[in-house]
Amino acid sequence: MAPRGAVNARLPSFVLACGLLVGLGAASCGRREERAAEGLYDPLARAREAAGRVNNPEASVPPLCYTKTGGTSNPCWVCHTSAHGTNVRADAHLQEEYAFSDAARENHYTNLFVDRSAEIAQMSDEEILRYVREDNYAPLQRALTSARGYEGYVPDLDLDRGFDDEGFARDGSGFRAVRFKPFPGTFWPTNGSTDDVFIRLPEVFRADEHGKPSRAIYALNLSLLEAAITTDPDAKEDRIDRTIEPVDERLLGEDLDDDGALSAGVTRVRRLPRTYAGAASSEPLERGIYPRGVEFLHSVHYLDPDAPGYVARRMKELRYSRKVLKLDRWALLRAYEKEQDEKDEGLLPVYTGSATSGLRNAFGWQLQGFIEDAEGRLRLSTDEEHRFCMGCHSGLGVTVDQTFALARKVPGREGWRVQDLRGMPDVPELGHADPEVLTYLRRVGGGDELRANDEMLARFFPGGILAESELRRAAPGGDRDLAFLLLPSRERALALDKAYRAIVRGQRFDLGRDALLRPAVNVHRAIENGSTDLGKANRVYTDGRLRLDW
Repeated sequence: MAPRGAVNARLPSFVLACGLLVGLGAASCGRREERAAEGLYDPLARAREAAGRVNNPEASVPPLCYTKTGGTSNPCWVCHTSAHGTNVRADAHLQEEYAFSDAARENHYTNLFVDRSAEIAQMSDEEILRYVREDNYAPLQRALTSARGYEGYVPDLDLDRGFDDEGFARDGSGFRAVRFKPFPGTFWPTNGSTDDVFIRLPEVFRADEHGKPSRAIYALNLSLLEAAITTDPDAKEDRIDRTIEPVDERLLGEDLDDDGALSAGVTRVRRLPRTYAGAASSEPLERGIYPRGVEFLHSVHYLDPDAPGYVARRMKELRYSRKVLKLDRWALLRAYEKEQDEKDEGLLPVYTGSATSGLRNAFGWQLQGFIEDAEGRLRLSTDEEHRFCMGCHSGLGVTVDQTFALARKVPGREGWRVQDLRGMPDVPELGHADPEVLTYLRRVGGGDELRANDEMLARFFPGGILAESELRRAAPGGDRDLAFLLLPSRERALALDKAYRAIVRGQRFDLGRDALLRPAVNVHRAIENGSTDLGKANRVYTDGRLRLDW
């Protein structure tokens, strides 16, 4: 085998085979060799080869839904809850019963049961650290820029140029970093990944009334959106109270802080205006609803225990979403009703679009994702791999307009920067009295849905008893933070990296992509629909909320 960095080691296989294939054509070979010489590869090949092929039609049902509750452990409450605001999907009953379609009753995610200990042991710490510190984002950008016939998203955020002190991308792309509290369970770094989220509003939201670009207007509109998404949808308008970054309410002509005057440097929204500001003054501002054209870029990273926040340079996935259609209230209600009716009838989910353009759900969102190939380069996800993303972003009870991150944004200026758990407190969910991480561990009996995180069990369940006082140290006013609670030890971080690297090499993401250090025990291999026994044990909770009480 060629050593790492040797020419053949980084050339795509189609180039190595080019001269051996009869009838390929010199011109075609020449173009491919030119791409290889430029360090390019074909990130679309796998998705095109697998176009239309779906082994698991219910790939939108995540592996965590197959958790064994034992009648005592309930991780389901964070996703399935009561209806609030514009999200009328009340699905808390899914905590009480298994209600799978015939196609979903078999657990297709057999990667959960694979013992990867031998593969993990074969990788040295030095090897995995070199791997996670390599950049696979810029190569994807270069390869997609020159891809022919590709109609999907080409990453246009220059991460190397970074972000300024206000969280705006220095490349002028319009993206802005969002610092947010991670969603409970799988998305905690202690369970294998770190992530960043970036938001971008359409150009009309970034310009003044004369159509000229204006950072002040853009910041104001982003703050208005923050207030609209994070505010309790069940509260009356005169009870809104959201901390925002300092903005000039005179640009809007509305008294946002309700102090009887229009002024600069306003840091609270106590009353939502009817519209956005500047060139977007005709765009309605609606609580719990994003405007058409909003974009999110979500990067999922390996763990680097020597990097700030453990964020490794290498990405596991790059996820992009754009709201291409805004539904009116009637259409939104109908979409929820139709989605529920189809589930009740046992119909399989149907999404428009394709891997090369992105899949679109019934609520106007188009999603597209990239994941590693066997060599660690980011490639376009297949149709089935895209379906994996759709379940959590289509009609889930807890989401705010089918999204997660912005609703959990750190208030004001501190929330407009690159993700960092250091200094972030463990605040309660809206309507809760206790901190969220504490509540999750209390209701689940572990630090993840599968109760497979041995490190969290050892740290916070000594002798099998939840150490509430230790967890409360990260609550507001305590001496610790979320980094203390949710960052794994160096040993665990590297082991999780190695476990995921083994999954990448196998390229069977359709069988699951969860990095586990040992085969899962608390998971059903097949489901018999019926009671989860959580109702009998009085362990069903209808108070799960995405929004937080900062």
